[in-house]
Amino acid sequence: MAKAFASQADLEEKKITFTQLSENTYAYTAEGDPNSGVIVGDDGVLIVDTTATPAMAQDLIAKIRSVTDKPIKYVVLSHYHAVRVLGASAYFAEGAEQVIASRGTYEMIVERGEQDMKSEIERFPRLFAGVETVPGLTWPTLVFEKEITLWLGKLEVKIAHLGSGHTKGDTVVWLPSQKVLFSGDLVEYDAACYCGDAQLEQWPTTLKALRALDADKLVPGRGPALLSPAEVNKGIDYTKDFVTTLLQAGRDAVAEKLDLKGAMALARKSMDPKFGQVFIYEHCLPFDVSRAYDEASGLAHPRIWTAQRDKEMWTALQD
Repeated sequence: MAKAFASQADLEEKKITFTQLSENTYAYTAEGDPNSGVIVGDDGVLIVDTTATPAMAQDLIAKIRSVTDKPIKYVVLSHYHAVRVLGASAYFAEGAEQVIASRGTYEMIVERGEQDMKSEIERFPRLFAGVETVPGLTWPTLVFEKEITLWLGKLEVKIAHLGSGHTKGDTVVWLPSQKVLFSGDLVEYDAACYCGDAQLEQWPTTLKALRALDADKLVPGRGPALLSPAEVNKGIDYTKDFVTTLLQAGRDAVAEKLDLKGAMALARKSMDPKFGQVFIYEHCLPFDVSRAYDEASGLAHPRIWTAQRDKEMWTALQD
C-alpha cells in the first residue's frame, strides 16, 4: 500500500506547552509541530510566527492572555511558509500594528506565496484547521534588509537576517539582555528539517553566525524549547548534521549520475540511521532529497513547489 501523501494521515492532536523562558519570554511548542514565540514588553507584546490559521491562533492568543492583557503590537515572520504566517490576521483584533519580515521573505511571498499556501494546506490538513478563516496571503507591513531593533518599553529586541538556510529570508529574534533567541526553522530539534526551499550550502554558515550570539535559551522552529547553553549547542549541532548529511547525499547522487529515485535510495543510507525516528521525517525526506539533488545539480534558487508538483514528486518516489 502506498504511503499517505505527506502528512495527510497525521491526525493526532499534539499537546501544547507554554513555557516561560525568562521574565519577558515564552515558548509555544507542540511536540514537533511548528512553534511560536512570545515576548512581553513594558507596553506591548511581540510574537514570532502566527500559527497556520486565524482559528488556530486563538489558542496562542488565549495563552498570551493568561499572562498579560497588553496589546499584541508586533508580529514577526521568521520566514514565508504558510504554516507559519497565515494566522496573522487574528492578531489585528489584539492590537497588532506591524507585520515584520525580511526583504528575502517578502520577495518569496511575492514569487511563490500563493503556490506555497495551496501546497502546504494539501500536505498537512491537521495544521490548517479552520482554513476557511484565512483571508488570503499574509503581507508584511514593515520590511527590513539585515537587522532592525525594536524597544518594547525598556526591553531591546533585535530582529535580524543572519543569512540563508531553511529559506532565502530566514529571520531570528534576539533579546541580548536575556540571551534568549527565537530561531524559526533555522534550528530544529528532534524533528526533521524541512529543506524543500533551502539554501543547503549556506545553512551551516548561517548556523555559525547564530551560534556566535551565544544564546542561553533558544526556541527552535520545531521541537522542545532548548533551556541551557548545552541544549542550544546540541540543537544547532543536530540541525547542522541534518543539512550537511542531506546535501552530501545529493552531491553523491549527482556524482554517480543517479536519477531522483536513485538519489532518494542513496540518501536513505545516510539519513535513516541518524534521523529516521524523528517527527515528520517521512513527510520531509522526499522534498528534502529533491532540493538537495537540485542544489547539487547547480540549481541555486529553489524551484517553486505547487500542489501538482508535490503529488507528482511523491508518486515518482514511491517504492
